[in-house]
Amino acid sequence: MTEPQRKLGMLLCLITIILAVLDMNIVSAATVPIVRDLDPVHGVDRLPWLVSAFALAATALLPLYGKLCDVYGAKRALLGAVGVFLLGSALCGAAQSMTQLIAFRAVQGIGGGGLMSVTMVVMAQLKDPGEAKGGGGGMGGLVGGAGMAVGPLIGALLADHLDWRWIFYVNLPLGLLVLVGSAVLLKLPRSAGRRGLDFPGAALAAAFATGLLLVTEWGGKTYAWTSPELLALAAGTLAALGLFLWRQATVAEPVLPLSLFRVPEIRIGFAVQGLVGMGLMGAIMYVMLYLQVARGVAATSASLYLIPMALGMTAVGLVVDRLTARGWSVRAVLVSGAACATAALLLLGLSGPDTSLWLVRAELVLLGLGLGQLIGHLIGVVQEAAPAHQLGVATTGIRFFQTLGSALGAAFFGTVLARAFDSGEPGTALGAVGGLTGAARSHAVHSFIDAVDVVFFSAAGVMALALVLALRLRPRPVAEPLPERQVLAA
Repeated sequence: MTEPQRKLGMLLCLITIILAVLDMNIVSAATVPIVRDLDPVHGVDRLPWLVSAFALAATALLPLYGKLCDVYGAKRALLGAVGVFLLGSALCGAAQSMTQLIAFRAVQGIGGGGLMSVTMVVMAQLKDPGEAKGGGGGMGGLVGGAGMAVGPLIGALLADHLDWRWIFYVNLPLGLLVLVGSAVLLKLPRSAGRRGLDFPGAALAAAFATGLLLVTEWGGKTYAWTSPELLALAAGTLAALGLFLWRQATVAEPVLPLSLFRVPEIRIGFAVQGLVGMGLMGAIMYVMLYLQVARGVAATSASLYLIPMALGMTAVGLVVDRLTARGWSVRAVLVSGAACATAALLLLGLSGPDTSLWLVRAELVLLGLGLGQLIGHLIGVVQEAAPAHQLGVATTGIRFFQTLGSALGAAFFGTVLARAFDSGEPGTALGAVGGLTGAARSHAVHSFIDAVDVVFFSAAGVMALALVLALRLRPRPVAEPLPERQVLAA
């Protein structure tokens, strides 16, 4: 590809990532008009599935997308993902009931699972042969932070001034631009031969991921943790994991090769990304709870507290690539990011009923600075260490581990909160705190704050473990182009 084609290709990739990040955040601002229009009686109860359907479908397909990139080429995988995403977006905009909307969100999620992960493979292959495959990691913090801040705002503006259906229709012109531009401009490497796809392995990975996400979604809410239904689901999830690992160890063309875990950079990168997903879940969810339950901040106003964290991610995304260009090692960036995130969570754990809300905002900025240094650069470390013919599965693998880490974080921190609150306020349901008055409410709020502090300290421990692992990373220098990567016009 010529240099102008490479730059246009990178621009298309940036648009695709923006599309993916916005779609993860834009729906949250339009839930009220969606329920009012489609199902004003029971719609609120079904709202969690509006988010879960997308997340389940996107996560379940991640390992398969990686293999599709390695077998058929990243360009074809990207075109397929964008096409399915656009189909799902159009169907969501035309939905006439909550059932249809949830089903169409799953279709959108099938395509959405490939938007971010496959795009990262495309970006790696667009670089010059001697250039680092994982360069531009600061873009992850920049785009992630901007999407977190701008997504809900765009969703609210579209829902208030046009119609909630436009939060889905707005994807169509951007997606069509990516689809046509990619088909015409991208000339990417692809496999020289044809290898089989491990569909049984992909199905087992999907079953495990879906089971894990459902366990964390239903546990302690829809079903008690010790209920027969949840125990049976957990047992089935573990069985799917065992069968998946056995399949990957024995099949000729595994969907997630276990040989990747023999490479220290990949093994540590996967682990740190999972811990980052876990810590991020412990931060965002419980900051919102602290603000609403302990400080009486309305839900809408509480969501605005994500903006300082997004600003921190955006700010570090603007400068971190310049720092690495001036001699900062990627390892130093990752260590700095994990240290900042750990410190921010420790400070949040010291929050009390009278802590200044401006101090909370400052702590969230620090958290954003930490996460902005981690997101994107971990993908770069893994891509640098991955064999050329396994670049796709390595890239989607790290996204897969982040999603699983988020799911485990939701379950772990939810259990920590419940146990800690029950020890200080036995017999009182957390949801009943808002209805208490007088001394009973004051005591319950203090017990809740103590419980949330335990969650933040636990999340800090998770990020401290990520810091220890980041210290063990020894990213490889930029290597000469590997002979197995044959650059063919896709």
